[in-house]
Amino acid sequence: MKCIVFFLAILASPLSAASFDFNLLPSDGAISGTAGSTIGWGYSITNPSSAEWLVLSGLNVAPFLAATPNILFDFPTLKPGSTITESYDSLAGKGLLELLLSNSIGSTVVNSGEFELTAEWWSGDPFAGGSFVADADAVRASYQATDTASGTPEPGGAVLALSGVGVLAGGLFVRSRVRKTV
Repeated sequence: MKCIVFFLAILASPLSAASFDFNLLPSDGAISGTAGSTIGWGYSITNPSSAEWLVLSGLNVAPFLAATPNILFDFPTLKPGSTITESYDSLAGKGLLELLLSNSIGSTVVNSGEFELTAEWWSGDPFAGGSFVADADAVRASYQATDTASGTPEPGGAVLALSGVGVLAGGLFVRSRVRKTV
């Protein structure tokens, strides 16, 4: 009898540890610009569930050296089986995140790391009586942002400098509640 109850519990369990798809635009995560310019990333997110709603709840990224980040991400809510794609558009303020590259650095700087998205699974529309089911597995996408101030990137020195900044400054973390339904 215990085996039957355990088996039924497994069959009835929600997507609690299930993941979702997250990709950067451009797909390789590599962007570049000159000192003083603004560059950024877009994104694509897919909810693979046929029954659960996906509510994006957090964005985490390491600090940037010689650049000021501006989070554009609007924490969408995705219906079962849906996808949202948002290209970076500095004029419209759309995308995942943009960087204003510093004018004060005279050499090439390469920032690299990962974006991490967190989310929750809901049994229905969170705005119309849906209920929280479980946290989704966090997903990550690798990025590289190059300030081409002096030509060809030289990642060795920038990586060393980034290590110190990361230890001192900690991470940039943003958590938001539901805003947009897709």
